[in-house]
Amino acid sequence: MAGSFAQLAKKAEQTKASISVSKEPDQSPPLEIYKLGDEVLRNQAGRISKVDVSIRDLAKDMLTSMYSAKGIGLAAPQVGIQKRILVIDLDIENPTTPPYVFINPEIISSSASIDTYEEGCLSIPAVYLDVIRPASIKLSYRDEMGRPKKMNADGLMARCIQHEIDHLNGVLFVDRVSDKDKLKNELNEQGFHDKDVKSI
Repeated sequence: MAGSFAQLAKKAEQTKASISVSKEPDQSPPLEIYKLGDEVLRNQAGRISKVDVSIRDLAKDMLTSMYSAKGIGLAAPQVGIQKRILVIDLDIENPTTPPYVFINPEIISSSASIDTYEEGCLSIPAVYLDVIRPASIKLSYRDEMGRPKKMNADGLMARCIQHEIDHLNGVLFVDRVSDKDKLKNELNEQGFHDKDVKSI
């Protein structure tokens, strides 16, 4: 994984969310995470025109649901909400590390260099497969207060952002898996169907 913890901590400080929720799992999380096969995961999310208290409340509920599922990233379409917002926390074991909230995120540029790394998804539990993605990206977005921001990301952060932005566009990581035989076997083992994959 590229990028040191110090670099990640510095980036977290720059985008420090004013949103604070417990990272302890909630026995009754506020939002249901939809699974592969649910059509809601294939819809395009709409841009958020106004960042207000309702969006901040949504981010809180998404974080609580993400922590309860022990995930590091969650996009609104995964909980059936077609808005362009995602939350990320690469340090879920540390209660003092703030999460990231990305509203209307857009990848401005991607590196020519690529990485292959194993990905998983809260919408496809227990399935882990290699995906090829650009190693680093430049991102524009708005924070939870509606302020415009830019970020350079690499390593796990870059991968996580790309994975979650895919969700905003109705794309799942399994759509990007090149080893179709392994994909089919992994999905079948967990009770999913490869017919629900839309290969890119």
